[in-house]
Amino acid sequence: MRVVMHVDLDAFYASVEQLRRPELRGRPVVVGGAGAPGERGVVSAASYEARPFGVRSAMPLSRARRLCPQAVFLPCDFPAYRAASQQVFRILDAYSPLVEPIALDEAYLELTGAEALLGPPFEVGRRLRDQVKRECGLDLSVGIASCKLVAKVASELRKPRSLVVVPPGEEAAFLGPLALRKLPGCGPATAVRIERLGVHTIGELAALPQALLAELFGQFGRVLHEHARGVDPTPVVPPGDPKSISRETTFDANVLDRARLYETAQALMQDVTHSLRAHGMAARTVVLKLRYEPFETESRQTTLTAPTDRDDELARALRALLRAHLDPTRPVRLIGAGVQNLEARAAQLSLLETRSGGRAALDERLDSLRDRFGDHAIFRGVRAGTVQKDFRRDDLDALRGGEP
Repeated sequence: MRVVMHVDLDAFYASVEQLRRPELRGRPVVVGGAGAPGERGVVSAASYEARPFGVRSAMPLSRARRLCPQAVFLPCDFPAYRAASQQVFRILDAYSPLVEPIALDEAYLELTGAEALLGPPFEVGRRLRDQVKRECGLDLSVGIASCKLVAKVASELRKPRSLVVVPPGEEAAFLGPLALRKLPGCGPATAVRIERLGVHTIGELAALPQALLAELFGQFGRVLHEHARGVDPTPVVPPGDPKSISRETTFDANVLDRARLYETAQALMQDVTHSLRAHGMAARTVVLKLRYEPFETESRQTTLTAPTDRDDELARALRALLRAHLDPTRPVRLIGAGVQNLEARAAQLSLLETRSGGRAALDERLDSLRDRFGDHAIFRGVRAGTVQKDFRRDDLDALRGGEP
């Protein structure tokens, strides 16, 4: 019988801040902003002391401040979170050769066939949870089941420091009483459509005819029906080569200044190309993302004649997208740059692309400086001051023990 573990560090960013600042322990802490009134952004993490006031992740910071004005508001410090995450993942690696990072604070482990070596699942979960607390100072919630979906629901059921094991054969009974929105993939819009049928629990969803759900939601309806019964054959796999790489940033105040938008886009693209070369890949498609007020998002892309990993070529394509599609009359809330249609660099370099040229050599020298002194140590053009506000694919690669 298959055994899958889902682990999730509780209030991770806030817990790291409380761990390295003892004076914050026992106090409400909200991570996601620098503390300035009226600041744009959302809550990345709220300590358990802040949650009784109604503060939750993904909530606008302005609302969190109204609900809990006595909280300590802190900006995200990703170097600190990466370091703490890597410490935890080193422990996870000792429990399974198959660890699938989902975020800096979340992962799946495949434990099938490991009972003779590690012991019963409940004991493994308790030992792992206690080891993370002892060695890293962080609380971990653990769910164990026969598939990824049920293990994830289990880990989230009794936070913090939860340990829930769903025995084989009891998946449907475990899920049945839970609200629809506890089912991964059943978002608010989907739940509203299902609730119109008089269905409010996962068990009631499982009791619906699969044909009805397929009529309402297509192939996704069939998946919903399987998930509601606790069936999920998805394997635990480490992430492979990326299919796309992107960066984006949300401005603290809406931006109309075209020069600033171009500078920010170029800085984001430099971050993208650095990651692209680190993966040994080249891109054929360049993507521009713009979010205007009030909350209208547009995405535009262009395909190059040949794949490349060059800063100047990809930045040129991005600037062309901006010239063609940026509406100068509309304030911009968010801007993003990315690449798609990736290929292994060694397999695609054409005779027309000379990696030994001066511009390519400059790219590689800049990469070397960033690797040594940090992502934002050196820039082409004007520094735009973009700030990372979420984990990145490179962070997940680093958790696997290699360099991103």
